Amino acid sequence: MALRVDPNLAPDLLNAIEVSLSQQNTAIQQLSSGRSVNAPSDNPAATAALILNQTQAGQNDTFQRNIDSLQGMFQTADSTLSSAVELMTKAISLGTEGANGTLTASDRQAIADQLQGIQNEMVGLANTSYQGEYLFSGTAVNIVPYANVAGFITYQGNTNTNSLEILNGQTMQLNLPGSQIFSNPSGDVFGSLQQLITALQTGTGIDAANTAVQNAFQELNQQRVFYGNGLNQMSSATTFLNRENVQLSQQQNNLIAVDPAKAATNLSQAEMQNQAVLAATGKVLNNPNLFSYLA
Repeated sequence: MALRVDPNLAPDLLNAIEVSLSQQNTAIQQLSSGRSVNAPSDNPAATAALILNQTQAGQNDTFQRNIDSLQGMFQTADSTLSSAVELMTKAISLGTEGANGTLTASDRQAIADQLQGIQNEMVGLANTSYQGEYLFSGTAVNIVPYANVAGFITYQGNTNTNSLEILNGQTMQLNLPGSQIFSNPSGDVFGSLQQLITALQTGTGIDAANTAVQNAFQELNQQRVFYGNGLNQMSSATTFLNRENVQLSQQQNNLIAVDPAKAATNLSQAEMQNQAVLAATGKVLNNPNLFSYLA
């Protein structure tokens, strides 16, 4: 049987050198980077999964930034309403004192003056701002929520609310309008305080005014729960995001991490293969008679 030998081995030899160099470079890159996937062509399936993984991680970062930006606002609102509750507690105590039938008109006026001071403090709380925006004016954040209009504390904002996504498919309401907190028909803080002030000044309707203040106190407490619940919701969302980010990191590691020992072995083998190819190529190219070399 005739033996056919290709007299032009240069293309095959050069291709072998290129392949061995590529394998060596791949091993070096994996060992230095600690990654088995350094280019999409290394593992298209892993690359696609990695892109999805990084997209979710980026989305989680956005959610966490949203939460971080809200926490300060909610903490400020909750603290403000805590102070408002304390003021209403004082108002209830003063109203109880003012209902004492033995008080003189002068005594009642002194209590009314204290209540007027509480009302003024309450206006300040209702007009609290955070980072240059009013907390309790609905979505009209540049408008002072409450002002004295013709002798009455009047709401100036709107009744709109905003919401923001903090997890995939989960949004939360960002605010309560002041009209729902301080001027709620079920318990009107400013209206009841004014009613009690007037009752003490005139000496009539004090019991009814005290009842109105107590109703406003209860409503204020109920509305404050919104901000406490919001802080709890954000805390739970942060815990979920942290847990999911750990899982995403582990998935990414499983997709692209390389075993250092295996990478070192691959590099050693690639270097040996490359040296062997170069040695064989040198012998072939330096021998003008291939048949002599084969012999």
